[in-house]
Amino acid sequence: MKIYLGADHRGFKLKKELKTWFLENKISVKDLGAFKYNPDDDYPLFAQEVAKNVGDDLKKPLESRGIIICGSGVGVDIVANKFKHIRSGLAVSVEQVEEARKDDDINILAIPSDFVNEETAKKIVKIFLETPFSKEEKKIRRLSEIDKIENEI
Repeated sequence: MKIYLGADHRGFKLKKELKTWFLENKISVKDLGAFKYNPDDDYPLFAQEVAKNVGDDLKKPLESRGIIICGSGVGVDIVANKFKHIRSGLAVSVEQVEEARKDDDINILAIPSDFVNEETAKKIVKIFLETPFSKEEKKIRRLSEIDKIENEI
């Protein structure tokens, strides 16, 4: 599985910490920026890059996931969810992310760096990467309904 990682200035420090943790644990990760701290950068650019890469992999089909980080997590989450077949979820707790993977098959995780410390972020990411989609009939039906909405827009 390939992991795409992106963050703005408010998520920059946490992104660096997560990237180091990925590399130490031999987890394949592609950093899509920011590559240096810039207090004037804009989160939509980084969330867009991650969402585009995950979306492109879905067309191939390759399994990949994205992790996007900004201060509240909300901005990057909004941007990512503008892309077809992207299901981004805001990380609030380990339990919530586990449910989001099992029930909604989220493929991008939005982390709020102002509200989640490094240790909690690692736990959330671990659950995000390890929890499979349940593939329950009703869950598949609901995702199909989302696809129909996307196709009508």
